[in-house]
Amino acid sequence: MMTADDVLAVLAVLRKAGVDTWIAGGWGIDALVGNQGREHRDLDLLHRQEQEPDLLAALNTAGFTETVDWRPVRFVMAHAEGQEIDLHPLAFAPDGSAVQRSFDPGSPFPYPAGCFVSGSIAGTRVPCVSAEQQVFFHQGYEPAERDLHDMARLRAAFGIATHF
Repeated sequence: MMTADDVLAVLAVLRKAGVDTWIAGGWGIDALVGNQGREHRDLDLLHRQEQEPDLLAALNTAGFTETVDWRPVRFVMAHAEGQEIDLHPLAFAPDGSAVQRSFDPGSPFPYPAGCFVSGSIAGTRVPCVSAEQQVFFHQGYEPAERDLHDMARLRAAFGIATHF
């Protein structure tokens, strides 16, 4: 499991290394809402692809090792104590927007410049992606119970429409 303290510790390690990251997924929704709504198996982090060597060095020093390599789309690093980070490299454009490659080379995942926002985990301000971006990524698949829960939290907090 990944706790709020674990999330903040990972962010501190990466910030010290000069790596820009944004929280997505379940912890990203918790950051947007401002409180933890459920337990999390992992932490989804977006990062600048050109900073990946520094990210890897910092996480290796903190005891994380790579367990899954699906580059250029994503990769996973895990700690012996059970924490897991799902990492997503982004290529940024000069206007502040970004794209993440997908398994379909003709359909990368878009990130508009305005989707990079901040939220709060355990009272600490953290970088994350917007509610609209979270909704965008929660479509096109059969939702798990946690997805239904997360989208209900976004609807309640922001009054936005979701796909399920």
